Amino acid sequence: MPSTFAEKMLAHGAGLEEAHVGEIVDVEPDFVMSHDNAAAISKTFAKFGVDKVWNPNKIVIPIDHVVPAAGEKHAQNHKTIREFVAKQGINNFYDINTGICHQVLPEKGYAAPGRLILGSDSHTTTYGAFGAFSAGIGRTEVAAIWATGKLWLRVPETFRININGQLPKGVYPKDLALHIIGKIRADGADYKSVEYGGEAISNMSISGRMTMCNLAAEMGAKNGVVMPDKRTEEYLRPRVKGDYTPVFSDPDAQIWKEQEFEADDVVPTVAFPHTVDNTRTIDQALGIQIDEFLLGTCTNGRLDDLQIAANILKGKKVAKGSRMLVFPASMDIYLQAMKDGTLATLIEAGAIVMNPGCGPCLGAHEGVLAPGEKALSTANRNFKGRMGCKEAEVYLASPATIAASAIKGEIVDPRDIKEVA
Repeated sequence: MPSTFAEKMLAHGAGLEEAHVGEIVDVEPDFVMSHDNAAAISKTFAKFGVDKVWNPNKIVIPIDHVVPAAGEKHAQNHKTIREFVAKQGINNFYDINTGICHQVLPEKGYAAPGRLILGSDSHTTTYGAFGAFSAGIGRTEVAAIWATGKLWLRVPETFRININGQLPKGVYPKDLALHIIGKIRADGADYKSVEYGGEAISNMSISGRMTMCNLAAEMGAKNGVVMPDKRTEEYLRPRVKGDYTPVFSDPDAQIWKEQEFEADDVVPTVAFPHTVDNTRTIDQALGIQIDEFLLGTCTNGRLDDLQIAANILKGKKVAKGSRMLVFPASMDIYLQAMKDGTLATLIEAGAIVMNPGCGPCLGAHEGVLAPGEKALSTANRNFKGRMGCKEAEVYLASPATIAASAIKGEIVDPRDIKEVA
């Protein structure tokens, strides 16, 4: 019987010949990820009365949300995690000097085609950019996997999104993702397996595909996936751990829905407060005064994102009265951006380059907002209070829009800047 990517992946994870939409299956993931919340998860795990985790080699824990620790509570959490991984013999542990979990797993070779990855973070969907079935789950579910190696999942319907054509100059994958979310809405893909395809995806960089799959969570998707190709292989070749087997949907498999988008029609897009699907085209956002510009996070903190911003800001300055924070997604990216001069350009423009990590994206430290302030961010969420203050406003946009706007201190159209590619 023809099967979708999701049906094949969950069947394999459950050791079954077939799995069908709507069925509940018990799967064993190839890897299970947690980050700073591993401290809380370890306490839940202790209540199960199990001394040892089911497989320490399949557990990956990067510390990334509040790094370095912003206070005693976070410091204690980090200490708890370090003690837990030492006791359990978990070698796939990445301390505060490594980067954001969703960048670290691909860089360190865990994300690969045909792998089933679950994680205690909603944007675990990012690894679908490499042909993996990756989904966010709750903390208790992660503790259960640590103890038993299993978790039940419902086999999701497949929502195929095809993007035809090419993105115009000054328009980036972030704009495309926000455009799609604005059309589909925040609940438009609830518990669906979203398959991205079409010419625009085929020609998109791995970084761009990661942005697309990362933001699949913001339309309710269980997972987002781009089928692997030569670009995927090239990225994985020097990084991947172990063997992998790509999995593809059968051409005649039954899907829930298919929707077409034209890349040529997409313009720079901004998500207004306080929901990601509250999107508007750039002409509807012009002139909004911004206090803080945030470039980075797991959505847009990769080298090409930083380079796009640096190219725009070279020889210019961040507007007086505004501030710009830069968070590379990993230490590897930080080093590359330092060696090629990207960070120097950003610093010379007046940006503050921070250590790799989530920073103010979750509102914990390093750039939280004050009442009445507005931020323009490359992050993936703009909910009320997301950046630490319920009386502040967060707008989402591409790295190009952030950089171009930082020069003037208000939202501008990046296509008006000649340095925009």
